[in-house]
Amino acid sequence: MDFVKNIIGEELNIFEKKFAEAVKSNTPLLDRIMKYIIKRKGKQLRPMFVFLSAKLHGNINESTYRAAALVELLHTATLVHDDVVDESLERRGFFSINAIWKNKIAVLVGDYLLSKGLLLSTGNDDFKHLQLLSEAVKQMSEGELLQIEKSRNLNLSEDIYFEIIRSKTASLLSSACAVGAYTTSQSDEITNKMKLFGEKVGIAFQIKDDLFDYGKEDVGKPTGNDIKEKKLTLPLIYTLNKVDNATKRQLIYIIKNENKDPEKINIVIDAVVKAGGIAYAAERMNVYRDDALTILYEFPESPVRKALEELVRFTTDRKY
Repeated sequence: MDFVKNIIGEELNIFEKKFAEAVKSNTPLLDRIMKYIIKRKGKQLRPMFVFLSAKLHGNINESTYRAAALVELLHTATLVHDDVVDESLERRGFFSINAIWKNKIAVLVGDYLLSKGLLLSTGNDDFKHLQLLSEAVKQMSEGELLQIEKSRNLNLSEDIYFEIIRSKTASLLSSACAVGAYTTSQSDEITNKMKLFGEKVGIAFQIKDDLFDYGKEDVGKPTGNDIKEKKLTLPLIYTLNKVDNATKRQLIYIIKNENKDPEKINIVIDAVVKAGGIAYAAERMNVYRDDALTILYEFPESPVRKALEELVRFTTDRKY
């Protein structure tokens, strides 16, 4: 990641100041919450992808900064709303907005962030930005609802799983790469190619998140958290399709009825490891990573391309 920050470190510093300015409010409570959100910011992967995708095709400009801010505003809004939906009290090792200020305020904060993104774009005639990111928000909502609908009976196929994560996770990263590229290239062909690149990276990123549930790394959420929430991830889907019927019934029973018991969760984790679910998911993740790199290699070699490659590899090699 050091090489990436050498390439766009100055832009990221400027972006942080612009983003803090973009979320300011005259309402004291809201301004206090915005400062809390900025203080607990994550890895900022999406703005990095915006800036590198832009720099790959030209010089970063004010439109690029607005695109990065729009992506981060929408991403933060969805995280705030997700924590309400999931009844989650933590986010990145900090208390979630709903844990401190309760659900009603958290929903309104998410709405505020969405509105700031809309105003940022419409106020500067960035209609292409809005088009690309609005599609992502629509897909994220559809993916979340599809997951809720399909996960109730714990009988998720791989095809549905990939449809869910393509919508829920990959769509925003895909749009981040697309909008970044558009701000410097103004080319629909390049924008569409970078959009596909971002989608491949986004899918690999989500599979890596799935794998954390079965590892020992400190990733900001307890091991087995997805199992506790009855989420069917790729390692588990593979396992349920591979084991004998008796084992499958046992695992489904644990996930449905005993998902708060650490010993029972370990039975599920052990079954997934034994069935080869971890190895299978890692293999699929690497295929998507390599597909993304194949698209990236279509562009001329440069320090920016090398930084993008490093960022892609970080999404699958990261320890958190």
